[in-house]
Amino acid sequence: MMDMIRFVELGSILEPGRPAKTDKTAILIDAVRMVTQLRGEAQKLKDTNQGLQEKIKDLKAEKNELRDQKQRLKAEKEKLEQQLKSLNGQPSFMPPPAAIPAAFAVQGQAHGNKLVPFISYPGVAMWQFMPPAAVDTSQDHVLRPPVA
Repeated sequence: MMDMIRFVELGSILEPGRPAKTDKTAILIDAVRMVTQLRGEAQKLKDTNQGLQEKIKDLKAEKNELRDQKQRLKAEKEKLEQQLKSLNGQPSFMPPPAAIPAAFAVQGQAHGNKLVPFISYPGVAMWQFMPPAAVDTSQDHVLRPPVA
């Protein structure tokens, strides 16, 4: 009698809302089917969980790579900004003074017989860098009359 009550309880748990089966074989078949179904679902969930764990691992690795790349790009950006600042601080038509070899430095004289360094570019005619219209001297006598 006690066994039958347990089988009826098992049947009502397997199919709630339906009238309980009284046949022990049918109840056991339903129980086996339910356990098999639950095992399959549990395995699917384990597989999904494992796939998600691998994806999390890959995303963390990618995040670390992106963080490293961001740091490298930030350092490169700062380096380029420093170079740009140093270039903006100098006139664009002349190289920085340190780039002119000492052989090109010519000594000039200031008052009091003191020697003053004078930087020049020997052998380089600067007019060649001017546009042809600025070099044209055919109208100089009209545009710029001689001063008395």
